[in-house]
Amino acid sequence: MVETETIEYLAQSMCFISLMAFIFIATFSRSEKLELMAQNFIMVSLLVTAGILWWLSLSGGELWGSNYLPKPLSLLCVIIAIAAKLNIKGQNVSFGANPHTIGKKSEEE
Repeated sequence: MVETETIEYLAQSMCFISLMAFIFIATFSRSEKLELMAQNFIMVSLLVTAGILWWLSLSGGELWGSNYLPKPLSLLCVIIAIAAKLNIKGQNVSFGANPHTIGKKSEEE
């Protein structure tokens, strides 16, 4: 049987890896192929993280001093994994002013 400290360390490591990949998604989005690979990696790493967090909860371990935290965080990981696969391809979903085009519009006028 695996010790809970090992599962806790594994959960924290996977959270870190997922977060770093999510932070650098803008760098990967310069190429469609790299962006798709990064999205798939983020989705898989978050789903693995969710599984490890659930395993940690079932084994009676704690995450950052709380035995309640792993289950809600695992659900959040699944939700973010689904959102990571959404690809809006630069479409304006907020329907607000785009700061990159404001300067161009005033120059054109």
